[in-house]
Amino acid sequence: MPASPEPIAVLHLDESCLGNGQARPSPGGAGGLIETRQGSTVSRHDFFIHAPDTTNNRMALSGAIAALQLLGGIGRHSMLIVSDSEYLIKGIREWVPGWISRGWQRKAGPIENLALWQTLVRSAQKHDVQWTWVRGHVGHAKNEYANDLAVAAANRQETSEGIVESGFPAWLAGKRVKGQYAGYDADATFTAFEHRLAAGEKIPLAEGR
Repeated sequence: MPASPEPIAVLHLDESCLGNGQARPSPGGAGGLIETRQGSTVSRHDFFIHAPDTTNNRMALSGAIAALQLLGGIGRHSMLIVSDSEYLIKGIREWVPGWISRGWQRKAGPIENLALWQTLVRSAQKHDVQWTWVRGHVGHAKNEYANDLAVAAANRQETSEGIVESGFPAWLAGKRVKGQYAGYDADATFTAFEHRLAAGEKIPLAEGR
């Protein structure tokens, strides 16, 4: 495998909004699983954030911004962000380039969540970032774990103190006791992405696991 000039990270992000779109305040959360390599092992950490009144779309953007800035405090990474938010992934890959070329203008009407989009772009410039979408709630273990982080952050209205030790190994062990993910190899899924990023592959808009 060619040596990557920057450490490689794979981030699985998700967001939650309780009562999204309703007239009453809608508390939200976002969270993510951050995977990197430390020697011969895969290192896993979590983060999560909350907001007292928000939307799913704002939390998707806010979660990605938080992840990029947290890792930016450590150093520049070559990274893949995996999310089930089409708003986030299609937005950053397909809409944002056009908005920027037009001076942050849409062809018709204002850009929703403009300040967050602009902050996301600035935060992404700290890294070499690729973005890909995965369908949510269809049994992708790391996406389901990120969803659980986001829902817990929304319900508890809690934000982590930066990047924290991951609960994913215990979460996965608990799921296996219930007969889920028996053949799932979490390290192998990271390693596959790691090799592709190190080789300079352009990850498609939509991925599987």
